[in-house]
Amino acid sequence: MVSESSDIPGEEWPSLRVADWAATRDSLHMWLQIVGKIRLINSPPVNHWWQTTLYVTPRGLGTSSIPYRGSIFDLEFDFRDHALRIRTSEGGRSAVPLTAQSVADFHSRTFEALDELGIHTRIHGAPNEVEPAVPFAQDEEHRTYDPDAAHLFWRQLLRADHVMQQFRAEYLGKVSPVHFFWGAMDLACTRFSGRAAPPHPGGIPNCPDRVMTEAYSHELSSCGFWPGGSDEGSFYSYAYPAPDGYADRPVRPDAAYYAAELGEFVLPYEAVRTAADPDAELLGFLRSSYDAAADLGHWDRVHLERQD
Repeated sequence: MVSESSDIPGEEWPSLRVADWAATRDSLHMWLQIVGKIRLINSPPVNHWWQTTLYVTPRGLGTSSIPYRGSIFDLEFDFRDHALRIRTSEGGRSAVPLTAQSVADFHSRTFEALDELGIHTRIHGAPNEVEPAVPFAQDEEHRTYDPDAAHLFWRQLLRADHVMQQFRAEYLGKVSPVHFFWGAMDLACTRFSGRAAPPHPGGIPNCPDRVMTEAYSHELSSCGFWPGGSDEGSFYSYAYPAPDGYADRPVRPDAAYYAAELGEFVLPYEAVRTAADPDAELLGFLRSSYDAAADLGHWDRVHLERQD
């Protein structure tokens, strides 16, 4: 079990080593994909697949409202009491315990709970953006769940979300919500220049190229947090398409670097967590990496950014 420090308002950013919860992370990733696909199949399309994402909530990660036959429902991973909670606008409630169980069992229990509430829905039955893509109903390998680790991961997301919401608010142009993509298991926020982008080449494992074409239809600068890549996870920032000279542009803080194999700037989570002012450290990274994309890409910054 991963030890957890006291959970108090204003506490420093929590430490969670990726190696200590990799098995739980991989199981949770599959569970998140199942719930994300439930939102996807029942929601009308929104640009860049924004209708598919999850959001950081006061208790975990949730779908927000999902339309269904004249009513709405939602699902929320509660990482305090460790249950997947399902609610309907007609008063129905159900819960699937978050405990050590196979992906196949979680898949079965989730759809049984939905059926009992009168929500009869089916999803594409295999994960995306992973290799191999074992169908959920057949996945007996991923079955680890450490509740302390899941809780700590949610607290990492809470702190990242807080700073990213501030960064998002500084932009007047088209900008995504701060939302959680279950395909890559990352919290992200994306700014757009307003110009169309060249078609994305695709090539993401077990993800149709049309998905990437829609996601990257317009020129962007995107940032986020991912529970991998460094000892305690990584913040990232990238541009599509990357302008000339982007990889060579200096960004803050000193711990940040350009990862050529990823095509993005990376800042280890632990560098933020251990900084004298973690929020300022992360904001410096988000702002300076965006500056690289906007300056070199000749964005109309005067009209796209708040000037106060």
